[in-house]
Amino acid sequence: MTPLEFGWFLPTSGDTLAYGVEEETIPTSPEHLMRVVDAVEAANFDYMLIPVARYCWEAYISGAFAAANTSKVAPLIAARPGYMNPVLLAKMIATFDQFSGGRICVNLIAGQADEEIRSEGVTLAKEDRYAIMEEEVSIIKALWTTDEPLYFKGRFHDIKGAILVPKPLQKPYPRFYLGGGSDEAWNLSAKHSDVHLFWGDLPEKIEANIAEIRHRAAAYGREQEIGFGMRLQIICRETEEEALAAADKLIHAISEDAREDLKRYTATSKANHRVQELVAEKGLWIAPHLWSGLTRFRPGAGIGVVGNPQQVADTLQQFIDAGCHSFCLSGYLHHEEAKRFGDWVRPILEQQNPGRTGGSARTLEPTTPRPLRKKAHIY
Repeated sequence: MTPLEFGWFLPTSGDTLAYGVEEETIPTSPEHLMRVVDAVEAANFDYMLIPVARYCWEAYISGAFAAANTSKVAPLIAARPGYMNPVLLAKMIATFDQFSGGRICVNLIAGQADEEIRSEGVTLAKEDRYAIMEEEVSIIKALWTTDEPLYFKGRFHDIKGAILVPKPLQKPYPRFYLGGGSDEAWNLSAKHSDVHLFWGDLPEKIEANIAEIRHRAAAYGREQEIGFGMRLQIICRETEEEALAAADKLIHAISEDAREDLKRYTATSKANHRVQELVAEKGLWIAPHLWSGLTRFRPGAGIGVVGNPQQVADTLQQFIDAGCHSFCLSGYLHHEEAKRFGDWVRPILEQQNPGRTGGSARTLEPTTPRPLRKKAHIY
């Protein structure tokens, strides 16, 4: 069976115990980010998601500092369509992989809010962002796996003889992750992702979604290669009562205006629509210990697992039983919640799933120069 893996989140836009309460908020700083990085490394997380959004610090620089100050955890950093030439991006990631000893994963993000995308100078519509991402991932993978000059002619890119040095240390290349609920996202995952990450939902719905994406992956001979995971918040305390109080504290100061702003901001996101449908149907608790409070104002991963260590582990186990092996998690404060998860929850999951720990990293091989041969063409 696929080994279980656990990722944590680096809060490069700040941290808090109570949204909207200034005295409970920790602004972004190198000191706090390294506090989180140290906790993630000590808790033996496999990867660390580094976000990209207008209020976040730059992800590749943040990831490089994190990698330079750790020896185990792999930064998971976004490739965003239309933001960077794919040849340069392939070189950046390969260089990062070499310097870090094979510790980088690639997060494919195309479905961000149109408002934010446009504010940063990217004018492509959502469907075009997925189309250009498919081209760019194809180009990047080809550059990483061929010794010949690369020629590519597509709708968005025209490359004539690109050569990439260095190649990645991980073979054949770093792992690709993608989260999204649209047809475009599922089709891209089916073709290119190692792990498709779902946002919070009911385990039975996740099981059905896994079957559908695996069916799509079969068209590329990848139905057994693609894996699945969950992007969730964790609020774990020694007792259920303490966990419930911590969850309530996080959102008690959030106004209803923030919820309306979120609806406008995520108007084109199918995954966010699914979360809001769940909230409208189920309310604050979409299932025992699955809490929707953060979805009132937080886009993306707003569903939380709330409870004592056994309750949190049992809830995550439902997703493991549904077919997930990867868990990309976050919690507040991030360094404290990472330690609680590592100390209290992960040992339970490891005991409940013997033989499924140990990570799923790529093979590492030394990079040696090889002579160039004939031209490589992809179309």
